[in-house]
Amino acid sequence: MIRPILLAIALFLSAAPAFAVNPDEVLSDPALEARARALSAELRCMVCQNQSIDDSNADLAKDLRLLVRERITDGDTDEEVLSYIVSRYGEFVLLKPRLSARTVLLWGAPVLLIIVGGISLLVFARRRAGKPTGSPLTAEEQAKLDELLGK
Repeated sequence: MIRPILLAIALFLSAAPAFAVNPDEVLSDPALEARARALSAELRCMVCQNQSIDDSNADLAKDLRLLVRERITDGDTDEEVLSYIVSRYGEFVLLKPRLSARTVLLWGAPVLLIIVGGISLLVFARRRAGKPTGSPLTAEEQAKLDELLGK
């Protein structure tokens, strides 16, 4: 009875995210470390590209994690840290791009596609509703139908 429960707990814990932050990178101040982890979760690993630098084991991700921690300990705000890294690596380094003139299409595309799709469905449905769905009966078919209906 206990073994299945222990197995379930072990499986549940194994699904927890494995962070790549090494113990030598962790800041001594828990508040600063929490800020660093939050910022690291927002930054893309330029090597892995689908992971944050917090989750990546790549050397570049480690360098970026250390850079984030260095900027935080120097007194930079979260926005200043992100701006500094974006100025060096470009907007692509952000996992969630900022809303700007360059990214307005990126943010607006889903809404635009839904609107265009809805309009297309309406136009298609209206055109289809106005058209007859079959061909007229031939004289022979009409005669058989009249016979069956008792006319």
